[in-house]
Order: sequence, then structure tokens, then C-alpha cells
Amino acid sequence: MNSIMRIPYGAAGAISKVAVAMAPKGDAKFLRALTARRGLFDRYEAWATSSRDKSRQLLWVHAPSVGEGLQALPVIQRFRAAHPDTQLVFTYFSPSAEKFAATVGADFTDYLLFDTDENAVRALEILNPAAIVFSKLDVWPILVEHATAAGVKTGLMSATVPESSRRRSSVALMALRDAYASLDVVGAISPGDAQRLLEMGVRGECMTVTGDTRYDQVWARANTRSARRDDLIERYNDPRPTLVAGSTWPSDERRLFPAWLQLKRVIPDARLMIAPHELKPSKLAAIEKWAAISSLSLSRTSEFRTDGTDVVLVDEYGILGDLYALATAAYVGGGFHDAGLHSLLEPAAFGAPVLIGPMHTDNRDAGLLVAGGGAVRCPGPGDISARLQVWFNNAAVLGKASASARRVVEAGIGAADRSTELVESLLA
Repeated sequence: MNSIMRIPYGAAGAISKVAVAMAPKGDAKFLRALTARRGLFDRYEAWATSSRDKSRQLLWVHAPSVGEGLQALPVIQRFRAAHPDTQLVFTYFSPSAEKFAATVGADFTDYLLFDTDENAVRALEILNPAAIVFSKLDVWPILVEHATAAGVKTGLMSATVPESSRRRSSVALMALRDAYASLDVVGAISPGDAQRLLEMGVRGECMTVTGDTRYDQVWARANTRSARRDDLIERYNDPRPTLVAGSTWPSDERRLFPAWLQLKRVIPDARLMIAPHELKPSKLAAIEKWAAISSLSLSRTSEFRTDGTDVVLVDEYGILGDLYALATAAYVGGGFHDAGLHSLLEPAAFGAPVLIGPMHTDNRDAGLLVAGGGAVRCPGPGDISARLQVWFNNAAVLGKASASARRVVEAGIGAADRSTELVESLLA
């Protein structure tokens, strides 16, 4: 790391140590991120003492949150199947990934320690990994520095860096450039990402374009039956044209709800299934109030009703990905504010053409789907209503858009195999 940045970076590490010790317990995400790290070294050491077999290689995979974890998951699954004797540790940063981490099949999962010299040295001594692989972009410079000094190989898979990323700023690169330059292998999801990563310090001989592993994951999920999906399809199967609106924010609903009322005047039997991004009681109540004022019948998924209501409100986590199997078309939230779009690949893999808001400049999936005809950018309510009328009233147009959406996802298959080979090269 640049010597100038060591002072503020080290100060941040010292503050984090105090924060972990002093933070009160609470449900807020940042409090959970701090309090969950109490006793973290003890948990690392307890697992190592009872289960670490140093005659076996250990692969350490880090994914900060659920999105990055989902990108790592297909690689982890393939690697475990091919190398059952290699031990595997999976760490994460955000509390939102805690439940997900338990499903990846690693030998040990827990939070990543904050990035300080003391934490990095102790973690490497306890776990004794042969390689550390980061998912997407979240590279920790002090950990990489000490891993490199200890002869531990490091890599980055499904690497992507948007043009607008703050990590490309001169200040960020003062802290990160040496870490990127130290990586032994990097698998970028596209040539554009590869070029930006090279500019950030990754060495050319370490760079490979492997593609995005999420395409393999969503394709496999869409084409593999599951008991939960079968149950949802049986419960909600209906010949009515259905829009599944996923991960919506208030900024989306301000456009989507007027558009839906316009559509209902033309296609009265259309059905809306909506999964808001946040399932707070106040949020769900607001959608119920809108439906009541608009004279639309509504049911919640947790009620297990099967009658033909106008609106189905998704009030439980974990089922949206399977509900897209019921979609005639999909709306994916996040395109009307700066936070960014949510996953377009899940509905596209089921052949549901997608509507999105106008703010998606850095979203590669959106660019590919719009260019391929599997998604349409809608700046306002009138555009949303008009496009849905075309799709719901014209089977040929809908079929073409559906096929285009699936074709974009299918074209991305193979990234998981290429990324797995990249990881395997670190342990050769």
C-alpha cells in the first residue's frame, strides 16, 4: 500500500477495533456488523483446532455480501466436487450474507476480520490457506500484502468494475493499486472490465476474461425443478397475463402503479405480483392501501390463498427467483434512483422480457438485454403501460422478446467452468 495511505487506513483499522468492542447490540445492519465480530478470532481458532488438517490444502473464498456470494457459489460447487480433499473457508463482510454463507457448503464460514496488520497476520497463521480468492471486486489490501509475503496465492473471480466506480479514483488507487498488482490471477467478466482492472494495477499476464458466473447460476436454476417452485406454480398458476415486479423501491412504484391502472383499463384481467425490496410492515401496508384505493383485490403470499386476486403481494424473502417462472413479463426495480438495478438475469432466464427504469448506465446485463431485445427501457408510466399492452396483446411480439431474453443468458454460460479452472490454477 502507498505509504501515505497507511496512516489513515491504519487509523480506520484502530477505530474499527474500538467500535467492535464498544458497539451496543441492535438490529441495525452496521451494529450487527460490529457486534458479530466480537470473539471472531476465538471462532477461527476453535475451528482450526478441531478441524483444520494442515496436510490438506485450504482454499479461502471471500465474498462481502450475498450478490458476490452468488457469483462465487457456482465456482465453489464445482471446486468442491472436483477437489473433495481440499478444505474450504468462506468469509463475508455484511450481516445480510450470514444466512447465505451457511448454504455454500464450506468447512468453515464466518465474518472477515477488519483489514489490519494484526488481523491479517493472525488469520493467515490460524487458517494457513494455500490461496485466497475474492469475488467481484472487494480486495483487502493489507490481507493481500501479508498473504503475498507468506507465499499464499491470491486471485479475483467474476471481477467487474463499473466506469463510475469510486475505486478508480486517484485516492482509492493509492490504497488499492499495490493489492491489485499483487494478485496472481484475475478473471474479468468482460473485456471492458479487464481493461479497467489493468488500468487499476492488475498485471497483464494475470488477466483472463472468464465471463460472469451468475449466468450459469440463473440458467441452472431456471432449468432445474424444485419443490418450492412446483408449489408456487401450483398455487398461483393462472392463464391471466402476469407481470412479476421484483425488488421495487418507492421510486419504481410511483411510476409502476399509475402505469398498472392504465393497463387495467385496457386489459382488465391482468395480474400484478409485486415483491418490494423492503418488507417492512409500513411498506407492505402502503401497497395494500394503494390496491384498496384503486379497487384492486390483493392477497399476500404468506396467506397461501389461491383465489384470483388482482394483486399478489410478496411478503416473504427467498421466493422471488421462483415466482419469475409465472411471469408473462417482469419489471425489475432500481432503475429510477442511483442505487442501481437489481438482478435482470433471473426473469430473463425464465424467458420473461424485462421492463427497467432509465438509470442503468453501468449495468452490463441491462445493456446486453436491451440490445438483444429482451428488455425495454421505460422512462415513465406511459412507456411501461404501452409496452405491457404490446406484450400482453401480441403473442408473436412477446414470444420474440422472451426468446431474446433467454438467448442473452444462454450466451453467458461457461463462465463458472472457466472461473473454476482459474481458481484451480492457484492450487496446482
